[in-house]
Amino acid sequence: MRTSLIGGLLATALMSVGCGGPMEQEEAPDLATQEAPLPDCSVSPDDLRNYYRDAAHTDLIGQWGCYCGGLYNWGNKSGPYVEYIYSC
Repeated sequence: MRTSLIGGLLATALMSVGCGGPMEQEEAPDLATQEAPLPDCSVSPDDLRNYYRDAAHTDLIGQWGCYCGGLYNWGNKSGPYVEYIYSC
């Protein structure tokens, strides 16, 4: 009986201490505040997007992408008319 009691106390002590107790929950990162790294256009293939306000592509309102080794990132990138350029 005494052996069972000591064994039970030892098992309880090991379960509460040996497992490290409850784990603390890590907070998920706020993805809205993180910035993605800019592409390295010196080794990236050309992939330039020109954003235009009109179908005739006369009113350029923004650009995004790599072109001839340089990064172009300016203006409005939600224009209704997009032109893709894949070669320098």
